[in-house]
Amino acid sequence: MRAARKRFAGGAWALLAVLLAACAPDTGREPEVTAAASGSVAQAAFSGSLPAHAPERFGFGAPASADRIALWDIDIKPDGEGLPPGSGSVAEGRRIYELSCMQCHGPTGTEGPNDRLASSGEWGEWPAGRTVGGYWPYATTLFDYTRKAMPQATPGTLGDDEVYAVVGYVLHLSGLVPADAVMDAETLAAVEMPYRDRFVPDDRKGGPEIR
Repeated sequence: MRAARKRFAGGAWALLAVLLAACAPDTGREPEVTAAASGSVAQAAFSGSLPAHAPERFGFGAPASADRIALWDIDIKPDGEGLPPGSGSVAEGRRIYELSCMQCHGPTGTEGPNDRLASSGEWGEWPAGRTVGGYWPYATTLFDYTRKAMPQATPGTLGDDEVYAVVGYVLHLSGLVPADAVMDAETLAAVEMPYRDRFVPDDRKGGPEIR
């Protein structure tokens, strides 16, 4: 075991030597990585310093621009703050669901190999009631999650109108919105989820107060 660790360490230092050599200034000839150079790199790395030929900055990455940050700053609050413009109907959502969601969640959202989405009259059953309608306190969370993580194989490929539509259809499967509903920033935030008032904030401070 000790010998194996030594071989692994030696290989790791040798790899580090090659990487640092690749960062050296271009002198017109191929850099030579000798055993002595490998040893000096290992010693420098062990001491927390870099050899003299290492660059001051490696130049990885780039400053994050405001536009780039905006692409990731898309969180939605429970009250709907952050929901984008757009809208989608339950009827449109059914078509999107059949193309992008049904293979994992089943034709009615109850029989797929992955998580069940829909419940009807099962709010008190466990785990059958642990679905969008029976477990999520805010419909806006469904939009936020769907836009970021669904469809599972190609997340982020649905446009905002498509997300509004398919979210409306999933809510309809649980009987939470009518078949003619149109979801947008206003109507989605107004949906009353069955378990909204059953969630209790955990305000414990820890330590001896928790038994």
